Amino acid sequence: MRCIAVDDEPFALELIAGYIRKTPSLQCVGEFTNPFEAMAFLVSTSVDLVFLDINMPELSGMELLKSLPVIPNIVFTTAYSEFGAESYEFNAVDFLLKPVKYERFLKAVNKASSYPLTPKGSTALAQPVEMPSESILVKSGTKKFRIATDDIFYIEGAGNYITFHTKTGKITTLLPLNDVLKMLSSASFVRIHKSYIVSLKHVGVVERASVIVHNRPIPIGITYREQFSKIIQSS
Repeated sequence: MRCIAVDDEPFALELIAGYIRKTPSLQCVGEFTNPFEAMAFLVSTSVDLVFLDINMPELSGMELLKSLPVIPNIVFTTAYSEFGAESYEFNAVDFLLKPVKYERFLKAVNKASSYPLTPKGSTALAQPVEMPSESILVKSGTKKFRIATDDIFYIEGAGNYITFHTKTGKITTLLPLNDVLKMLSSASFVRIHKSYIVSLKHVGVVERASVIVHNRPIPIGITYREQFSKIIQSS
């Protein structure tokens, strides 16, 4: 089984990853302390089993799973037993309390080997693995992230850097705002300021000098107001 391990604690991550590597029936194809990187990997890569920490500060294991179009089989790992009941919402294979012993780890692996590769319990999980209908690939640091354009609220520029504000968090990359606009659908995204591009589908309120996107007020630059007004009136 192709596996990944996700845990924001390096020691805990190395323990589980080490268990995966020493188990002949498993193949470790990824280790992540950053849940956003794990999410991007799972969107683009087929995985049979995920060992997933629940309590992570930036994005919890539960939130990570809710962001995925298809959820692989999951073994939750956590130091907090109170999360046990909630884990069954995702039809989890097993629930491991830290520190995890190898014998207990193997028990979870044996259970996973008898699970179907497409988990039961949700109509969404029965769907074939598909990429978002429209997405862009951006590089942040040494990683590449595939971002569904429907998930982008707005894009903020600062010099040659831009930050994508999305449903699953923020991703910053070295890219001029003009270049990213060329990557996006002109029918869905519009530049309203020298530092902002907004998704029209996420614009909630339009005022004379600003718009509200995902509860965030964003200014409309003077040079962009007339064109933006025409776009709004025609939409």
